[in-house]
Amino acid sequence: MAAGSILEDSPEKLDQLGDVESGKNELVPTIEYTEAEERALIRKQDLTIIPLSAGIYFLCYLDRSNIGNARILNSSTHNDMQTETHSTQYQFNIALMIFLIAYALFEVPSNILLKKLRPSRWIAFLMFSWGAITMGLGGVQNFSAMAGVRFLLGAAEAGLFPGLVYYLTFWYKADERSLRVAFILASATLAGAFGGAIAFGIGHMNGAQGISAWRWLFIIEGAPSCLSALLVLLILPDYPEEYLKGKEREIALARLQVEGSKSHHRSMTWHDAKTTLTDWRLYGHYLIYFFVSVPFSSLSLFTPSITAGLGYADLRAQLMTVPPYAVAYVTQIFVSWSADHFNARGLHSAGMAFIGAVGFMASALLPADAYLHRYGCLIVAAAGAFACIPPMLGWLTSNVYSTASVGLAVALNVGFGAGMGQIPGVWIYKSDEAKQGFPTGHWVNAAMLFMVAIGSVTLRFWYGYKNRQLLANSPGQDVRLFRL
Repeated sequence: MAAGSILEDSPEKLDQLGDVESGKNELVPTIEYTEAEERALIRKQDLTIIPLSAGIYFLCYLDRSNIGNARILNSSTHNDMQTETHSTQYQFNIALMIFLIAYALFEVPSNILLKKLRPSRWIAFLMFSWGAITMGLGGVQNFSAMAGVRFLLGAAEAGLFPGLVYYLTFWYKADERSLRVAFILASATLAGAFGGAIAFGIGHMNGAQGISAWRWLFIIEGAPSCLSALLVLLILPDYPEEYLKGKEREIALARLQVEGSKSHHRSMTWHDAKTTLTDWRLYGHYLIYFFVSVPFSSLSLFTPSITAGLGYADLRAQLMTVPPYAVAYVTQIFVSWSADHFNARGLHSAGMAFIGAVGFMASALLPADAYLHRYGCLIVAAAGAFACIPPMLGWLTSNVYSTASVGLAVALNVGFGAGMGQIPGVWIYKSDEAKQGFPTGHWVNAAMLFMVAIGSVTLRFWYGYKNRQLLANSPGQDVRLFRL
């Protein structure tokens, strides 16, 4: 039995349900449509929304993670960011952590503003802000300035990813979201791959116009976000009922009458907030996302340092960050498609987390000079760590049912997980362990991913147990079940 609603395959019946959230008995006219018409609509939405959303997140992730490249860029000539800002290892890590503190603090208010101000306007504003702030990083001269600008960058970028996940709930049914989230999140792995390649190229600009290469890196990578903000403002559609016309609009409304978020629903009230905050099962999702955020953040920030510790020097270390991200991209897409197709998001997240954990554990156990084998383990670990995230986010949004609650739950999930959860990832890869192969970082990431696997399996079987209870207590009735 698919979780969600046992009416989910009967849109004609769902169309006649009242608007429970707003308290209105608002009926959407019954409309008949074929599977071919629905597929055509989904394809149109995909071509309109997903490439643009993925491109936005690509730029966001590129601007967020390029500090990892700047940290070691041209370090052999002492023209790297850490040296030229006169920062110690500890101070540099503090600057990385300050970004995450701001990221956690601004998640929830940003998601609230997304609906109040419309997605296109708010996302365009965020893009321009983080692009300008990234370019400003190219001008910092000391630790204090670097830390202050990184805090601003965290505040600007905080709302984007949870905002995009929330945005998809206005357009897609629950069993369609994991794959779309994957395409967006996978753009982060592309950004990681391109980031290394771009840094490799920009590294050869060291000293051009009297400017160090790491400064050029921030200037060049921040500019596209500023320029793209206008494009997003003009062409990103806000809601399907406003963008679509005619029968396409009617089909979209019918498809999402029960499962999707609605633009006309009220904004969040204190009652909505209290209900979401005291829905204790959601904290299972938040905790799992906390665990996965440690390897996510550490890989984002330290992959160049990890590859540098595998016998690759300077600019070549930047280039060798590309394969792990490229493999992770393909893996994310396939796993997310499978999770939606088989309605098994929890088990897919658990399986990929387990694979990632084994990769990290093997890397920690291998001799420090087993460079080729440890590089293969890094590829496996990155693929597992990144691929378990999209099904996890699709799982959360498919088990939250009101427009107001979805926005808050996603923001709390990413704020608690991606914000607070990423902070430990800043500290686990210690520079004085480079010659030993960073054992602390690998062991911590392995432990975190094992916890993701255990938590996902536990929550999945708990949902299955609750579904059996619901069906037993309401025989012959239409009940809303948890998705698995």
